[in-house]
Amino acid sequence: MIRNYIKTAFRSLMKNKGFTIINVLGLALGLATCLLIVFYVFDELSYDRYNEKADRIYRVNDDIKFGGNTNSYAVSPAPMAAAMKADFPEIEQIVRFRGKGGNQVKKGNQNIEEDMMIYADPSVFDVFTLPMISGSPTTALTEPHTIVITEQIAQKYFNKTNVVGQVLTFNDTAQYKITGVIKNIPHQSHFHFDFFISMSTLAESRDIAWLSSNFNTYILLKPGTDYKKLEAKFDAFYKKHAGPQLEDILHLNFAKFEQGGNYIRINLIPVKKIHLYSNRVAEFDANGNIDYVYIFSAIAIFILLIACVNFMNLSTARSSNRAREVGVRKVLGSARKYLIAQFLTESIIVTLLGAVIAVFAAWALLPLFNQMSGKELIITPHIVSWLIPALFIIIIVIGCLAGSYPALFLSGFNPIDVLKGKLANGFKGGLLRSFLVVFQFAISIFLIIGTLVIYNQLKFIQNKDLGYNRDHVLTVGNIGALGNSANTFKQEVKQIAGVTDASLSEALPTWDYGNGTTLFKDQAPDQKRALNTQFWGIDEDYINTLGMKIIKGRNFSKEMLTDSTGLIINEAAAKVLAFSNPIDQKLYAPTDNMVKNLKAYHIVGVIKDFNFKSLRLNVTPLVFRLDGGRGAFCVRVNSANIPALLAQIKKSWSGVAPNYQFDYSFLDQQFDSLYRSEQRIGTIVIAFTSLAIIIACLGLFGLAAYAAEQRTKEIGIRKILGANMSTIVGMLSKDFIGLVAIAIAIASPLAWWAMKQWLEGFAYRQNIQWWELALAGIAAVFIAFITISFQSIRAALTNPVKSLRSE
Repeated sequence: MIRNYIKTAFRSLMKNKGFTIINVLGLALGLATCLLIVFYVFDELSYDRYNEKADRIYRVNDDIKFGGNTNSYAVSPAPMAAAMKADFPEIEQIVRFRGKGGNQVKKGNQNIEEDMMIYADPSVFDVFTLPMISGSPTTALTEPHTIVITEQIAQKYFNKTNVVGQVLTFNDTAQYKITGVIKNIPHQSHFHFDFFISMSTLAESRDIAWLSSNFNTYILLKPGTDYKKLEAKFDAFYKKHAGPQLEDILHLNFAKFEQGGNYIRINLIPVKKIHLYSNRVAEFDANGNIDYVYIFSAIAIFILLIACVNFMNLSTARSSNRAREVGVRKVLGSARKYLIAQFLTESIIVTLLGAVIAVFAAWALLPLFNQMSGKELIITPHIVSWLIPALFIIIIVIGCLAGSYPALFLSGFNPIDVLKGKLANGFKGGLLRSFLVVFQFAISIFLIIGTLVIYNQLKFIQNKDLGYNRDHVLTVGNIGALGNSANTFKQEVKQIAGVTDASLSEALPTWDYGNGTTLFKDQAPDQKRALNTQFWGIDEDYINTLGMKIIKGRNFSKEMLTDSTGLIINEAAAKVLAFSNPIDQKLYAPTDNMVKNLKAYHIVGVIKDFNFKSLRLNVTPLVFRLDGGRGAFCVRVNSANIPALLAQIKKSWSGVAPNYQFDYSFLDQQFDSLYRSEQRIGTIVIAFTSLAIIIACLGLFGLAAYAAEQRTKEIGIRKILGANMSTIVGMLSKDFIGLVAIAIAIASPLAWWAMKQWLEGFAYRQNIQWWELALAGIAAVFIAFITISFQSIRAALTNPVKSLRSE
């Protein structure tokens, strides 16, 4: 029986090749898109799950409101780890990390810049799953100046992994003994460090300041512990330990501190949620966003629904062509259940063919998708192990769902009515079919509007006045390696033709740099007269090099000796300070983490606000002090021959630091990298929207073909009576265009609301423009009309004598 169903199904499908090709292609495109999205979502949801104890690992966070500023941090105070371990028996183990920044690592006579370095407690191997290839995890980081490296670093510097006991030299001076080599950290991790340096090397790790947060702290809870109940104890715990220091510094307790509208709150986040749910100051890596997982999952479902809708539409549209077949079968004694089984078999075969093509298409498109998404997705045995059963279930479910209505509809024909020709024909009257067309195009229009809004927001970000000029600014890396020679290098570069200006500083606006501190209006700290701010060291050329604007006062000057205690504040800081005239006003900054001593500064200028964080966030207070630092070096260039200019700068670099790599980039490239995830999301959404439209058009193309076929006689009569081609095209198109118009009316307000919610995530954003909705509607009508017109024109050009003779 089953063999007969399959044989009959193949005959029917081969007899209607056009129908079969459209359905198979539509399902294949839909399933291939779904597979790619499933790979993406699976990858996003798998972050940090490689840790064997991931269900019990949590990061300690700080939420602080003080000095007119509110911040959420991924770091906590240095002494908190030991205190938590002592006070809470629920904690099995705890580990701290502290960023080290980039260093020059010696390899032969060459120094190589390495950025992925971190200080870590020895307990890191008890909390995280970092399998060790050589060395002992129990002793690897217990001694000062010891280091654990990944296998790729071991291969890079020694061409082998058995390197325990070897020594690495940083910045030509500091030497670290290798005590362990671990496997490379998986891509699905929220941190990707290559060098783990013993925490005991860092003097700051023994700091006792509770009001300064610099350490990423993770706890491993004992099995069965409710982290929310533990979290509820943190308020009293923090106040007990930090309270004495708060009273010593600000001369008030936490009750009065909070009465002033301030707070310090400690909380936990599960490690498995960090990648998708956390976007705090001092994150290790740029994290993902759970909203995009939801968006892509919805797109996958929508596209699959569109493909299924095509199947149902085309199957019911050709019902009149198979009505006589059904009538004859019923007259010959075929039961309805056998007819249903026959039609479901056809549906499942089409789905199977589409799934096979989809698998190969997804495999072929995976490298392109990786390039678009910035992922490193690969087909692994683990993926295959769940993909094959999942595909089998999908084929059965989609085959049955997509074929259920056609099977029930066709098998329910009355054989007498069918054989007497009383069955209603034509496109009109197919209410479900009309609903499904509206559904398809509503989704397509929704995606078109979303794509336009995302594109315009990204364009807005690219063109927004940031408060500084990022064009034609060259940044040179590894500048810290020059030490005292950095100023010499700067002066040499400034003499090169084509260089307008150059600057040494702690940071650049495109960096995710955090150097927060609290400044006070008075020499005696007072929470009501405090400013929580970023505190950056720059030189006198920084503002000019970056094209910033002084709106009050003046820039720093090396000719003014008093500028060694000068400050330049931004507009946001001036607003919080609320001085009637901030110029020459004094501010006091702590010289240590315990705020025992305050240094007096005076304000010499106010700078126009510029964006030094993501445009998702408002500009917060920032204060410049005159201290060039050795973190960043930028050059404003004005030359048509950039390669020649770079060669001259590289020559100067080689003269100052012959054994160090010359590394450079441009500031606008760094800015673009801040929004690379949004740009990638925009590209992917455009691609998926295009696929959704193509799939919808495939279905509409098929429907138009069958609508024209069912009205062959009417078209022939109209042509004999004098109807021209445009009249016939309009007649065949108006029903479909009307359905698209209904889809526009439904999709537009829904898309407007959804994209408005997405834009709320940006502090700086464009409003949704009316023309974006109008353009999406016009595009949908145009696409639908072009799709329908092909079949309509073909029908209108048919010889009427031939069409009437066929009747």
